[in-house]
Amino acid sequence: MSKQTRLLWMSDLMLLAVAMVWGTSYGVVKAALAFYPVLGLLALRFGLTFIVLSPALRSLRHAKPSALAGTLGASVLLLGIFLAETFGISLTSASNAAFLVSLCVVLTPLVEWALLRRKPSNAEWMAVALSLAGAALVSGGVFIPTTGDALILLAALLRALMVCVTKRVMRDSAIAPLSVTAVQAGTVALGSAVVALILPGARWPALPTFAGHGLFWMSIGYLVIACTLFAFFAQNFAVKRSSPTRVALLMGSEPAFGAWFAYIWLGEQLSLSGWLGGALMVLASVLATAQWKKRASASACVEGVRAAVSHDA
Repeated sequence: MSKQTRLLWMSDLMLLAVAMVWGTSYGVVKAALAFYPVLGLLALRFGLTFIVLSPALRSLRHAKPSALAGTLGASVLLLGIFLAETFGISLTSASNAAFLVSLCVVLTPLVEWALLRRKPSNAEWMAVALSLAGAALVSGGVFIPTTGDALILLAALLRALMVCVTKRVMRDSAIAPLSVTAVQAGTVALGSAVVALILPGARWPALPTFAGHGLFWMSIGYLVIACTLFAFFAQNFAVKRSSPTRVALLMGSEPAFGAWFAYIWLGEQLSLSGWLGGALMVLASVLATAQWKKRASASACVEGVRAAVSHDA
């Protein structure tokens, strides 16, 4: 097995782990929001992440200005994602949020077609239709969503945009995945604090105490270490070695983990139509992933022939 193949398998396994921790994050965030408001929670979570990763910013000295601009652009998109996602979670159920945000899985091929000029296959178009039908069942009618559902759907679209923009940024080999993660964390923390200061009626209460609010600080620790430090490093690592569509498709199990954890952790109940809609969305991810792997094998053969011809020359 070549080094490149080993790295691809490693990134695939890391993305499956990301799907698990991000799936559970909706229930954890829902619990943490009972103690602290949205903007304060975001500033705290990503501020702590930025402090831990700040030494990684040194590698940005060797990056091209265009790559730095792209990194900042992807970070602003991430700020928009978490504002929409976290406010959305506060207005809908954790299981609903987990299923609806997985629309990113089938939106990413469309965005990749627009930005990176890779046209979706027939199977991916079918996956889009299945996922949209599933979203309609989960939300009780995607054309008349609740406010929370609409915010989660916006977050899904922004996620698809961010993965494609990050792919462009990571083409610059001078930028390490940890450096990109550090910039992203700093941007979300600063942006959340600024929005909290200028938004009328935004609350910024004192932090819960360690002694009396152990559950809150355990949630923060999990969100920082697993759902931010590990998850964003893994995603940036994988995007550098794969396509945005593969990254999104490999994380298609996220809604299943989200619904399961919301049921266990929060005692949420999902209707039969909601479970059916979620199953359609997971099926869409599986369908698109299988088709992508077939194309990926063909692509790998082409690249191998090209490499052999180049070597012989």
